[in-house]
Amino acid sequence: MKLVVAVGGASGSVYAKRLLDALVPLAASVEIGLVFTRSGDEVWKHEIGDVPRYPFKRYGLRDFRAPFASGSAGWDAMVVIPCSTGGLARIAHGISDDLVGRAADVMLKERRRLVLVVRETPLSTIHLENMLAVTRAGAVVLPAAPSFYSKPTSIEAVLDTVVGRVLDQLGLPNRLMPRWGEGGGQPDGQHHDDGKGGSK
Repeated sequence: MKLVVAVGGASGSVYAKRLLDALVPLAASVEIGLVFTRSGDEVWKHEIGDVPRYPFKRYGLRDFRAPFASGSAGWDAMVVIPCSTGGLARIAHGISDDLVGRAADVMLKERRRLVLVVRETPLSTIHLENMLAVTRAGAVVLPAAPSFYSKPTSIEAVLDTVVGRVLDQLGLPNRLMPRWGEGGGQPDGQHHDDGKGGSK
């Protein structure tokens, strides 16, 4: 598999780091191209610090010679994590003025997998319309909205409730968090019909 990981400029660089850390064990079977937006690089340094040395090739934001800038290279999927609403807007309107926009445009036109991990709240009508536009074009909008039914007890466990879903959408294996129904079934507090008109 060939996967583009683009780190956007929304707050939430920890989501990108957690994903990249989870991809390291898959490096032998998954070719990963890494690219940061300008603000993505700045936000990472502000929120986390220096970017670790990952075993992935990193491409410059203006490097249109990157293989995934062309549909003929046959890259399989792309994720933008975290995806700012500005980045969402550029993708929704086909603005390919940097490598992230171009790669996303390629994924849409080639009918490849594109996952946008949008991190913003509240959402305006413009944001929602752009989400609808990219969804109609074939992308998956996966908001950075953690779940809590697995009872996470650390920041990493909370992040994994989102990153695990990202890996699922990309078709990559992961055991970052328990799946629904594993290890005890439904979460506490769920009501089950007992077949007698009541619940237990």
